[in-house]
Amino acid sequence: MDVQGWTFLIVGLTFALYIGIAIWARAASTNDFYIAGGGVSPLANGMATAADWMSAASFISMAGLISFMGYDGSVYLMGWTGGYVLLALLLAPYLRKFGKFTVPDFIGDRYYSNVARTVAVICAIIVSFTYVAGQMRGVGVVFSRFLEVPVNVGVYIGMGIVFFYAVLGGMKGVTYTQVAQFCVLIFAFMVPAIFISFQLTGNYIPQLGFGSQVADGTYLLDKLDNLHRELGFAEYTGGTKSMIDVFAITFALMVGTAGLPHVIVRFFTVPKVKDARLSAGWALIFIAILYTTAPAIAAFARTNLIETVSNQAYEEVPQWFSNWESTGLIAFDDKNGDGKIQYVAGEKNELTIDRDIMVLANPEIANLPNWVIALVAAGGLAAALSTAAGLLLVISASISHDLIKKQLKPNLSDKEELIWARVGALGAVLVAGYFGINPPGFVAAVVALAFGLAAASFFPAIILGIFDKRMNKEGAIAGMVVGILLMLFYMIKFKFDGFGGGTQADWWLGISPEGFGTIAMLVNFAVSFSISRFYPAPPTDVQEMVEQIRYPRGAGGATHH
Repeated sequence: MDVQGWTFLIVGLTFALYIGIAIWARAASTNDFYIAGGGVSPLANGMATAADWMSAASFISMAGLISFMGYDGSVYLMGWTGGYVLLALLLAPYLRKFGKFTVPDFIGDRYYSNVARTVAVICAIIVSFTYVAGQMRGVGVVFSRFLEVPVNVGVYIGMGIVFFYAVLGGMKGVTYTQVAQFCVLIFAFMVPAIFISFQLTGNYIPQLGFGSQVADGTYLLDKLDNLHRELGFAEYTGGTKSMIDVFAITFALMVGTAGLPHVIVRFFTVPKVKDARLSAGWALIFIAILYTTAPAIAAFARTNLIETVSNQAYEEVPQWFSNWESTGLIAFDDKNGDGKIQYVAGEKNELTIDRDIMVLANPEIANLPNWVIALVAAGGLAAALSTAAGLLLVISASISHDLIKKQLKPNLSDKEELIWARVGALGAVLVAGYFGINPPGFVAAVVALAFGLAAASFFPAIILGIFDKRMNKEGAIAGMVVGILLMLFYMIKFKFDGFGGGTQADWWLGISPEGFGTIAMLVNFAVSFSISRFYPAPPTDVQEMVEQIRYPRGAGGATHH
């Protein structure tokens, strides 16, 4: 059977499984829709959290980024993993004790203000849309290659699937779908990694293969460094980023992870605070499997890519090259007319490669069986769709619960609120699809900016809300507004053409847009703290509530009220 046949079979079976689960676990109440009834086991929630958190950026783009950036790409590994630890230890148990569905709900009640709630809703929607754009783009890339349809058609198919199970099942359907998606994506990530590790180094364990010797007796990373030097690229194991930028990006990704609304919500789906801690631990184990394998896959893919295309006659390129060329994600421009592919640094380079294809093309480059290639496609889709569904729920809950129920129509019945949640999800799918078709940059860069926005807006408000009793609504609102506006300004200035975009030489303090969330977050903390001291302390009942949250024992059942 050819790749397309296997892809239809494996992707078709996984989609049938997701839709079947959504029908089985459909939400009957808002409690089901927002937090899956609060009855998910820590192990299942750990798997669902891992799938929610390992998006298309983790599955498709991260190894691609490391593959092209080498050492510099490690900021993504450190930032996203460190952020998860921060979330599990610093935030999850306290928010669980507080017992609210959404981050805007926590901020609205903790800062006793609908203005604070509205600012948080706007921030949640901006962060979620920036993030979901990357997921939809990932879905389009996978479909365009493996079903041989245009990227845009791939995005439409993805929109239809996500809409179906996120809107029908709510958090209950999404949770159990994500458990299935985790199993699919981790299997799809590991199988080719094990195959290729054995092919290149004779070692079945990719993490060990990464540090092993290849057939000619040199170590894999030494060989890559030599290949890079020959082609004029920076050494693979040497970094080009400044230390301050590495630190800023890592820190922005860490605190951005900890402020991501769709991950925080997962901790409300378990019965007790202890379960929230347990599921965070399980999730970390599941996430570590993929994250410790990614650098190995990046190195394997980079080595295979250079060896199969560099200095190769275009007429004799392997089949995988032609397959991906038809998607427009890899392109050859014969500048010197000799019919050979010059893949080198600088202006003489004749090969353009979209970084997002490295993981997906990896099994083809290594000549693995067709079913493995199709399995990777199914894994990429599982990763993108699981995160997209979680984000769409955040957007729909922000609209139905935090805007309509809490502010515009307080007397809304449970049934009416559920209808609004589904309408909100529909609107979110349409906007996400638009961004998927017109994406600002490649997947992981877009996602990194979403983390910067989360760091700049939510993180200080949540941390100060838990650990500073004196923190009042004026300080929190001012901090969130200043933080997110500063981050948006910097992002638009340096990332989008047509806004008088500056160059790298103009970066403030030498910090890239991906790392600027750290600066915007520090400004948010400073503004929040100083302004809060000019205004009265919060009411006594709010201070007592904060005192109570700090002892994260007890159930703290998530509640509407």
